[in-house]
Amino acid sequence: MSNGMLPSYLGMAKPNPAENRAPWYKGTAPAYAGIFLWVVFYMEIAKGTLPQAGLGLSLLGLVIAALLCHFLFYLVPGLYGMKTGYPLYVVGSSTYGTEGGFLLPGLLMGLLQFGWLAVNTAVSTSFILQAANRDPTPGKPAFIIIAIIWALLAVFVAIKGIQYLGKVSTFLPIVPLIMILIVFFSNVGSVGDFKTAENAQPLIGFLTIIAIVVGFFATAGAAGVDFGMSNRNAKDVQLGGLVGIALAILVAGGLPLIAIAGAHGANPEMESFTFDSVIRVHFLSKIMFILFAVASFAPACFSSFIAGNSIGTMFPKTNKTLMVLIGAVVAIILAATGWALNLARVFGIIGASFGPVCGSMAADYLLSGCKWSGPRKGVNLAGYIAWAVGFIVAILPMVAPEKFGFINPAPVIAFVIGFVLYAILAKAGLQPEVVEMTAAAAEAPAEEAPSTEDESD
Repeated sequence: MSNGMLPSYLGMAKPNPAENRAPWYKGTAPAYAGIFLWVVFYMEIAKGTLPQAGLGLSLLGLVIAALLCHFLFYLVPGLYGMKTGYPLYVVGSSTYGTEGGFLLPGLLMGLLQFGWLAVNTAVSTSFILQAANRDPTPGKPAFIIIAIIWALLAVFVAIKGIQYLGKVSTFLPIVPLIMILIVFFSNVGSVGDFKTAENAQPLIGFLTIIAIVVGFFATAGAAGVDFGMSNRNAKDVQLGGLVGIALAILVAGGLPLIAIAGAHGANPEMESFTFDSVIRVHFLSKIMFILFAVASFAPACFSSFIAGNSIGTMFPKTNKTLMVLIGAVVAIILAATGWALNLARVFGIIGASFGPVCGSMAADYLLSGCKWSGPRKGVNLAGYIAWAVGFIVAILPMVAPEKFGFINPAPVIAFVIGFVLYAILAKAGLQPEVVEMTAAAAEAPAEEAPSTEDESD
């Protein structure tokens, strides 16, 4: 199959040139750190973990989760992007095929962004109502009205003015970081008085915190391809992930865990283990709730923007604005009904969806000699079967927790299944032939792009 016979999303793809690359500390690290400083990440990080595992074991689980996110879920996608200069929807055509790439990972990434928009809308609406001393229960008229305004405003900015949000969003993560530190220092003195629950199950709490962190990160891990295409070399990919992912997880997850433990140590009668319950008793609570909501607006816009780009890239003849608005309506319904506030379920679905994607891509990378093979013709059955089995296994604990609760941490297990199955099926001959991308390949940047200043930065 010649380059001219490729689907348009591949035939028109151009790699990011070397001169557009930037050091890890200017792009990858701050962008990823901003993701983890979003309050949704640590909102329920102590729920089902801290009372079971205790603080020390929970923090150990956080360290292991941070390393898993970097080395398993991010590193290969990041190297893919750096070596090719192509985004995820192009690179994924190797693991899933030129036709299969429409759905996995391309369209799936876009559709799941509406789920993130729903979560963002629900949490931000709840914070706004709590700041106003109003009932934050989903389904109430005030909740529905604010949710509609929030989601539609985010979509409007994503469609009409996303460029104006870029520079501001670079500094917005500083706001939640300051508030995390305030809550931390207000509660750290009582950490020694915290006690785990009666009949605690430490192993379950330990594995659960790994599942929460990895599930939250799964889509961002695959998106490492898009971050990596802006990196100059492998050193940038590594440092960007170690600082922006691993270190950010420890800070954005560890400080709230310690603060929540301290809050319960000071008040053992406190029932909730969510981060907002600790904010609620602080004298700056109203200001904090508003500022957390404001800092969440940029992620809402970017989720809408990514969803629109995904739909527009995969289906260029569709009305992108209309499709994004339809997705926003679905997001509003999920937020207004309260479904999107069940963060453990949301993270579980995300992890089940993208755990096997990252695993399959990692296997494909290694089997291809640690490089991108190029797109494969049609549908790559090795990738699809590996994804389907990994997804089904990882989703079982949510479908029937009493029977399949032992599948934990499900996103990591899904990754392993995707990796192993892809390797076996590829060796068995289920990979289609590689399709040439002659013109584009000639423009691809060198693996160790550019310059004499690489080593000094």
